[in-house]
Amino acid sequence: MVVPRVGPAPALSVPPDVPRRWWEGRADVPLYAAFAAFAAGTAVVTHLPPHRVWGWCAAVAYGLGAVAAASGRLRRGPVAWGVTAGAALLPLAVLAGSGLAQPEVGVVHRAGALLLERGTPYLDAGELAAWRGYEGYNPYLPGMALFGVPWALAGIDARLLFGAVLAAALLWGARRTPPLLLASPLVALPLAVGGDDLPVIGLVCLGLALAARDRPGAAGLALGVAATLKATALPALVVCLALVVVRHRAGAGRFLGGAGGVVAVGVLPVVAVDPRGFVENVVRFPLGLAGVASPAASPLPGRLLADLGAYGHAAALVALGAAAAAMALSLLVRPPGDLRAAAGRLALGLALATALMPATRWGYLVYPAVLVVWARAAGRDRPRAVADAGRPREEAAACAA
Repeated sequence: MVVPRVGPAPALSVPPDVPRRWWEGRADVPLYAAFAAFAAGTAVVTHLPPHRVWGWCAAVAYGLGAVAAASGRLRRGPVAWGVTAGAALLPLAVLAGSGLAQPEVGVVHRAGALLLERGTPYLDAGELAAWRGYEGYNPYLPGMALFGVPWALAGIDARLLFGAVLAAALLWGARRTPPLLLASPLVALPLAVGGDDLPVIGLVCLGLALAARDRPGAAGLALGVAATLKATALPALVVCLALVVVRHRAGAGRFLGGAGGVVAVGVLPVVAVDPRGFVENVVRFPLGLAGVASPAASPLPGRLLADLGAYGHAAALVALGAAAAAMALSLLVRPPGDLRAAAGRLALGLALATALMPATRWGYLVYPAVLVVWARAAGRDRPRAVADAGRPREEAAACAA
């Protein structure tokens, strides 16, 4: 008797008479159309000149991308890279040439000049009082000032470096990174108008990818660099440590050593030069304790609570602390075992932090959005069982065989 072979059901495929390239290109048409609608809507409703410039340039680029994708004559990759040039690089060149940017770009440029001149990227208390507003504050960690050094030396806009670090980190972390992600408004809009969050996102993704490949030392270095740029990278250190412990417990020391060493080298010398300036800019100002209103005023729960007064501000901080404690407990009870799980957990934590911070804005949601999209394309590794995490790689491979 012949036993029929039982296997997985065949996947749905394109009819043989339809070229695969034509089918895949057509699948991107709705995305490009949605991107074009978002860009045009941004240009119409915004009151910010940089966003208006980006909106009109990107609307045309996305519209042309939709036409090219609908034709089916070009592959998805070249279309996406062409759209990236039109939706991100072209408006960036226009804005950089005209000197238009969000305020944070000027903050980074000034920080680079101060770092070269004084050894610290922060203004002291007296200088901050003279500004009489938020423009004098620098809420970033010392490493961000390095992106402003080329501007101080040669007039090179920091946004070019932001984009270069993001692209290099994402592509190094996963060759499956979809070009459409870089072409999307998630990346194109912040790159053109501001972009200081982009290198942090790229380094966080790279650190998670390296940890998922069982390279804890390299993951620690990548996330350590990210943690010298912005405090938004600090939750990624905790999530990535949980991933390292699950996959390769013996590598936790290497991860902590790499991350801690980079943070110590990148932050402590600046703190030693001007500790009060560091606390005033990096700690008190983002938490709303400096007595100066932050421009990050999106109507999210944390900001709405802070606007109620001292008690409302305290309630926002308590809610933020409770969310952080809940995320930490979830890492202890059910730590992530692969790239997708770690990226999803981190995205959830950053979304909660964005919603509950007293000084917050919609733009911070780019972190969870990029993490989820990128990890979905890049996370092809299979989770390793916790019981096998502490075994040598050769023994685990032999057991699997």
